[in-house]
Amino acid sequence: MSSSEKPLLSVKNLKVHFPIRGGVFLKQVGNVYAVDGVDLEIKAGETVGLVGESGCGKSTFGKALLKLIKSTDGSIEFEGQDLDSLTKASLRELRKNLQIIFQDPSESLNSRLTIEKILSEPFEIHKIGSRKERKAMVLDLLKKVGLPADSISKYPHEFSGGQKQRIGIARAISMNPKLIVCDEAVSALDVSVQSQIMNLLLDLQEELQLSYLFIAHDLTVVRHISDKVAVMYLGKIVEYTDADSIYENPMHPYTKALISAIPEPDPTKKKKRIILQGDVPSPIDPPSGCSFHTRCPYAIDKCKTETPQLKNYGAGDKEQLVSCHLAGEV
Repeated sequence: MSSSEKPLLSVKNLKVHFPIRGGVFLKQVGNVYAVDGVDLEIKAGETVGLVGESGCGKSTFGKALLKLIKSTDGSIEFEGQDLDSLTKASLRELRKNLQIIFQDPSESLNSRLTIEKILSEPFEIHKIGSRKERKAMVLDLLKKVGLPADSISKYPHEFSGGQKQRIGIARAISMNPKLIVCDEAVSALDVSVQSQIMNLLLDLQEELQLSYLFIAHDLTVVRHISDKVAVMYLGKIVEYTDADSIYENPMHPYTKALISAIPEPDPTKKKKRIILQGDVPSPIDPPSGCSFHTRCPYAIDKCKTETPQLKNYGAGDKEQLVSCHLAGEV
């Protein structure tokens, strides 16, 4: 995932392992390997989609980027700064540039606070503006996300799901960030509302020069908004390339299965569906070798013992990184 252009965010070998404790003395008896050695780069103004089945580690990875969850190993650099080397004060200042939009707007908004109070909090925390100036900034945020000015005195329960997510987006952009992690930001919304929120995110990206890590399990949504797509399985990236290539020429068997599950809008076209056998293995005890070999229809003996590394199988100057011993052959 290298490029001549210096990335806004650079993640190398990121691991997040949660200890499992048991027994009378609560000794560590194992780990949950939620994220297990991920490399990723995001450039300024770019949207990288992160897809995979539920439980594969997508949300954990996104929260680890923002230091909301402590990583076990690896490095996270933002504009060349190693986040682990920063003091609490420096990290707090940097958080203006790193924001998140949560999946469930109802859970992420404090039901006891008015919208004015919710959207004023970032300004209060960072000591920006007077009370009057903060109110003006809140009104400006509401305008940017398409909500009326009288929303300022209302409470979250007075809004629909889509409107609540607009409030969540307003809070995320309040500090003029450079990178926003969208953690399943539209998955809890109706399909008609999803498109409105996605168009809002695209408009704000152009207006504010934002970069997104867009986490989702709906590949149709990801294609609409992403420049590049990373496919995750059991805490590892198994394929990474530009959005068009991953839909038109998927190379990893897992990616092919995900693409085959996308509904075909034309009823006259027949599409071959790849049905994966078995369940996703437990991240507590992931399989040896390739973590996908227990469900892969093409697995050979080598897949069971040797862990494949991400290699570039793209043609010409197009990068298509795939972690599979049989990439390009199946």
